[in-house]
This record gives sequence, structure tokens and C-alpha cells, in this order.
Amino acid sequence: QNTYNSLLQFLIPLLTLSPTLLLFIYIYIYIYICFLSSKSEFYIKISRFHLSQNRKQMEIAVYKPYGDHEFQSLIERIHPPRVCIDNDTCRNCTIVKVDSANKHGILLEMVQVLTDLDLLILRSYICSDGGWLMDVFHVTDQLGNKITDESLMHYIEQAICASRKGSTEVQTCVGRNVRPRHVSMEHTAMEMTATDRPGLMSEISAVLAELGCHVSGAVAWTHNKRAACIVYMEDDLKHGPIMDPYRVAQIQAQLENVVEAHHYEGERRSVRLAAPAASQTHTERRLHQLMAADRDYEQCCSCGYDSSGDDVAHRQKKGSNSTEVKIENCKEKGYSIVTVRSMDRPKLLFDTICTLTDLQYVVFHASISSFESIAFQEYYVRHKNGWTLDSESERRRMIQNLMAATERRVSHELRLDVTTQNRVGLLADVTRVFRENGLSISRTEVGVQGEQAVGTFYVKDTSGQAVTSETLEIVRREIGGTVLVANKSSERPSSQPTNLSNTSPSISTSTSSSSSNGKQDNKPGFSLGSMFWSQLEWLSSNFRPIKS
Repeated sequence: QNTYNSLLQFLIPLLTLSPTLLLFIYIYIYIYICFLSSKSEFYIKISRFHLSQNRKQMEIAVYKPYGDHEFQSLIERIHPPRVCIDNDTCRNCTIVKVDSANKHGILLEMVQVLTDLDLLILRSYICSDGGWLMDVFHVTDQLGNKITDESLMHYIEQAICASRKGSTEVQTCVGRNVRPRHVSMEHTAMEMTATDRPGLMSEISAVLAELGCHVSGAVAWTHNKRAACIVYMEDDLKHGPIMDPYRVAQIQAQLENVVEAHHYEGERRSVRLAAPAASQTHTERRLHQLMAADRDYEQCCSCGYDSSGDDVAHRQKKGSNSTEVKIENCKEKGYSIVTVRSMDRPKLLFDTICTLTDLQYVVFHASISSFESIAFQEYYVRHKNGWTLDSESERRRMIQNLMAATERRVSHELRLDVTTQNRVGLLADVTRVFRENGLSISRTEVGVQGEQAVGTFYVKDTSGQAVTSETLEIVRREIGGTVLVANKSSERPSSQPTNLSNTSPSISTSTSSSSSNGKQDNKPGFSLGSMFWSQLEWLSSNFRPIKS
């Protein structure tokens, strides 16, 4: 009360001052009074809590200042992301420029937006330091064309801004045939890791069909004789998530029986059913996490640090197709320089950034490019807690994880794109047809679009022979719908897919090709923004390891 009286006595002579000065003084006093009030209320609450918890004993406690989580995102709200999509600077690709406040994981979210749209990232320059992030992405569509669709450009801007707010849904329809990477909250998720063997996917989907579980989406990878799978399902009768604890336990027990049937004692395996959650991890990132937790990297086929103890020399025998990871330390700047050389393919940048983020490393600077189907990635990283890759064990762990991440998505088997009418038990029927015809699934992605089920299956003959056209015709006839055959995997230049359907297909297949750098026609620009971004690209492209 004395404080308020003294302030009032001070205000009376100020009435003769100019209105502008008086306004500033009033604003200052108002903020000061609000601060005193909030401070008083805060200490009153602290005192009450202290007394209620320590009635029978006296205790001296040190209380930390109250931190509002809204204040932590204040900078993000004051400075929202700025997304610039440029189709004029480069003749062969679209340049997406992003600058915003920086936080751990934001780079992965931006790359995730672009890869979810099946865009190819040809080159990228990344600079994030001092709490600010500036990224440049050179992108094209699957056919190598620029991004000219206005609705798609608006979607990219909106999606990147939404990722800063933690949202995974953007209320914009761009009219693209893109499968969702985030399944809605009405599905139960089954996560499984086990030893890879022919017919495993068929047995799992058959059990789910018998138990009345309708599969709405599934993704499965195999690597180094290990398999990881995520299946999204719902109750066939209730058309909603499976929430009954008894039913969940029954489904999990049946799936565990399938997984354990061909395992020996002590072998790694896991089956877990997860209820719908408010925030779900990106499906493909979750697959990386599952396979890393299953330690599939321990026998990485191109890694010099494999479990057999071989040195790096055996990688030289693999030729240019093998993945090479090199780590150096830049002591002057306090960074570890991680260089990755591998075959170029779609989503390579996403897989690498996923691994670095999950290993809790922050990318401060990076340069990504490709030449003649070979991708070069250079990252200046530091652990989230500030340290660099100094110990041999930490370097070995980083190398193994990065090599495994670049290889998990690589498939050299035959790719089948299947489109048919969605129905209960469809996945069980399709995988059963593959198994009965001697085909093993190495990778798959299945989703639902309206009343149609769309799936991509990478298959090979279990005997090791090439898949015959007679076998493919039997598979098409038994599955029904439309089956498109790509003679090569999506990581290599693909030939025109073969249509095995009797009717003309109404869907288009994306035949990915390796991205390579073309010559760029840079137009002169006179704005400060163009000059700034050009200097950033020049600076990022000239990052080189500094020998210590």
C-alpha cells in the first residue's frame, strides 16, 4: 500500500508534461505495478505450498524462478518462419529458402515436409547458429520438374510453419496422390521387430484378420536379416481404435506367438501395441528408431566397424556403391565434421537427419550435393550437451548408425505397385499370394485412399532366382485390381513400369531416379535478400574440413 501511495504522489506533478512523455511514463508504471502484483502472488503461492508440505519440520528451500512454457516459444511467435519459394533463380529446380528461430529437431521437420510430398532434394545448404536457422533446398518433383502448382507451393509454406507449432496436420488439399505419414487418432498401432524370414508379413496379417482387426496402413523394412514393421489397425466391428485391455492383450499374445515361432532362445524380438496418442512420431522415423533399438547396424554390410572386427579396408572391395562415413574434429570451432558418401536416392537426406537427431546431435552447418548418382553430405555437428565426437566408441556408434540409415531403405528387388478395392483382410490375402508363389517381401508400404487400397511391395524369389513373368501373371490374377511392375528399385533409374492389369490403370506411378546436379542458370538479382541468400549459398558450399 505504501508503494502505491508513493507512486500516486509522484504522478501528480507529471500531469503538466507532454502527452507523449506522459503516455510512456504511465506504461512503464503500469508494467511495474503488474510485475509487483504477479511477484507477490507468486511468492504467496510458494509460501502456501511450502507450509502445506512441511508442517511438521522446518526446512530451508531454494526456489527456482517460475518459467512459463509460453515464454519459451515467445521468439517463435514474434518471428514466425519465413518461407520463400523461388522458381526464377535456377533453371532446373525450385529453391525453397527457410529462415526461422532454431530449436532441436526443426531441421528434421522441414526435411520431413519436403520428403512427405515425394520431392527430390538435389542440393541443400544448412546454417544454424546463434539461435537462428537458415536453410536452402533445391528440389524437383519425381519427374525432375520444378514445383509450379500454386496450391502445392502454398501447402509447403503452410506445412513448414505448422511444423514449428508442433502440428502434423495442415488443412490444405493439394490434390496430390500422397499417402499420409501420420495416421489419424482412430487407429491402434502395432510395432514389431524380429528376425527376417519368408512369410513373416503373411503370418502377422493373417492373425490380425482372424482377430477382426482391419489394417488401414502398414510399413515394413528389412535390413541385415532383421525386420521392423508398423501396422495401423482398427476394430472391424466398432470401426474405431481397439481400446479394450483384454482384447489388446489377446492380440499381442497371438502376435508374440507368431514372432517367437522361429526364434531361438535369447534372440532379440519385440511386439508392442500402442493406443492412439495425441502426438505420433513420423512413421518412417519410428522405423529408424525401431531398427536402431534392434541393433541392426551391428552387421552393417558396408561398415568398417562390424561385429566381426574387420577394419575399414574391406570397404574398398565394395566399390563405389558402398557407403563411406568419415569423422574429423575441428577443435578451433568446436565441431565434429561428419562426411557421408553414398549412392544418391530419394529421402536420403531425411534418413541421415533422422539418425543425427535421434543420436542427439545438432547440425550447425551442412552442405549436401550429388554428382553422377553419388551423394555427398558434410555436416558440422555437436552433441546437444555441447561435446564433440572425441571417443572412439562414440565415433564407431555414429558411423554404424549412419551407414545403417542409408542402407535400410535401399531395395534391389522387384517392385510391385498394387491398387485394388479396399476390404477387410486384404493385406492378409495379398501377402498370402506372395508366399504361396515363392515370393518374399523385403520392404512394403500400404495405405488407404478413399475406397481404394494402394500398396508398394519389394519382392524377391525365395530360391534366389529371378521372378518369372508367369509368376507375376499368377500374382496379378489372384490379387485382382491393378499391378504395376518396376524392373528396378526406386533407388535407381527405373524403366517404364509394366502394367499387368487387363484394364487401363487410373493411377500414376512415381518412377524415381537418382538426383544429380545440373547446370544452373543464375539470374542477376539486385535486392538485399537475393544478395544475402547468394552469399549464404556460397559460404555453405565452401565449407571444408579444418585439420587440427
